[in-house]
Amino acid sequence: MRPVRSSVLCCLLPAPFSLALHSLVLVLLCITPRCQAVQAENVTVLEGGTAQISCRLQNYDGSIVVIQNPRRQTLFFNGTRALKDDRFQMLLFTPRLVRIELTNVSVSDEGGYFCQLYTDSTHHQVATLSVLVPPETPTVEVKQEAVEGGEVELTCVSPRSKPAATLRWVRNGRELPGVVSQQDNAKTFSVSSTIRISVERKDNGAALSCEAFHPALGGQKRIRHYRLDVNFAPTVRIVPPPGILREGDSLSLTCSVSGNPLPRNIQWSKINESLPERAEISGPTFQISRLSQSHNGTYLCQAQNNYGRAADHYTLLVYDPGAVVETHSAVPYAVIGGVLALLVFTVICVLIVTIWCSVRQKGSYLTHEASGLDEHGEVQEAFLNGNDASQGKKEYLL
Repeated sequence: MRPVRSSVLCCLLPAPFSLALHSLVLVLLCITPRCQAVQAENVTVLEGGTAQISCRLQNYDGSIVVIQNPRRQTLFFNGTRALKDDRFQMLLFTPRLVRIELTNVSVSDEGGYFCQLYTDSTHHQVATLSVLVPPETPTVEVKQEAVEGGEVELTCVSPRSKPAATLRWVRNGRELPGVVSQQDNAKTFSVSSTIRISVERKDNGAALSCEAFHPALGGQKRIRHYRLDVNFAPTVRIVPPPGILREGDSLSLTCSVSGNPLPRNIQWSKINESLPERAEISGPTFQISRLSQSHNGTYLCQAQNNYGRAADHYTLLVYDPGAVVETHSAVPYAVIGGVLALLVFTVICVLIVTIWCSVRQKGSYLTHEASGLDEHGEVQEAFLNGNDASQGKKEYLL
C-alpha cells in the first residue's frame, strides 16, 4: 500500500482537526511492522526568545532525517548542520525524537519548519513557528502647543507589535474615546490612537495615560503617563505689608506671579515718578529702608510672557509719627469735653425751668392776697361812714 501524505490532507483542515488527522494517519501508516512515520509540534515564542522545534519518529530504522526552514533551506541532515547559522543547534537526535533549538528568534524566522523522513516514499510534517512581538511602552506625540481656551491633539503611538496592540486613553480613571489607526509593516503592526480635548488654565498639569494591551503581556499592560502642559497669560498680585508705615520704617513688597511659561522678568516702577534711590529690587521682592513721606506714591509690578501681560499696584502712604500721636491723644479729650458740655447744658436747663416755675407760683399767691385786702378795706370804710350794717352784709362778704 502506498503511504498517504498527511501534510497534504491536514493543510486543508482547521488546526484541531489537523492534529487529530495527523495521529490517524500515523496509525494508518504504521499498520505494517516496519512502517515509519514522523510527527511535528507547533511552537509559539516571543521575539528575542528561544524556540525548540521537535520531530517525533516512529519505527525509525536509520533512514535519512532532514529538517528545513520556511524557505526550504536544509538546516540539519541526519543530525549534521547544513546551514551556517549559529543560532540553530541540534539538541537531540534519537530514534524516537529529533529536537533543534533556535535562539534570539525574530519575526523573520516565523513560518513552517519541515521534518522529513526519507524512506521508500518521503514523509514530512510541518512545525509552525509563531513569533509574538509585544509592544514597547507607547509614546505620546503633541501636534501643537496647548493654549488656554483652545484644544490640544494628543496621539498615542505603539510603533511595533504582533499581533496589533490595543491602545486606550485614560483620565481620572475614565476612558477617553480616541480615533484609532493601524498600519501593516510587513509582519508587524504600528497602531496609534488620537484624542482632542479642550483645555483651560486649571488643566495645566492634569494627568493622562495611554495604555497598551497585548496577548504577549499575559494580562499586563504598558503605560505611558503624560501631563498636560497648558500655556496661559500671567497673573500678578502684590502682597502688601501689614499695619501702618511711619517715617523710619522699612517697606518690603512681594510680587506674586503665575503663568505658563512663568515670566522670567518682573518689572518694578513708580507711577509718574522714578524709583527712589534707596529702593532695592531682587526678583519679585521690592524694598525701601528708612521710609519718608517723599516715598509716598503708587508702585507698580508688571510681568509678561508670550501669551499676555499683567500688572498690580500698591499705594504707599507714610505717616508722620508726631501727627499720628497727636491725633490719637486728641480724640479722648474731645469726647470728654463734649460729655461735660452736655452735662453743664442739662444742669442750666433744669435750673431755668425750676426758677421759672417758682416765680410763676409766687406771683399767683400775691395776686389773690391783694384782691382780699381791697374788699376788707371797703367794709371798714362803710362802717366808719355810718352805713347800714345789714346793707354792708349784703354787698360785702368777708
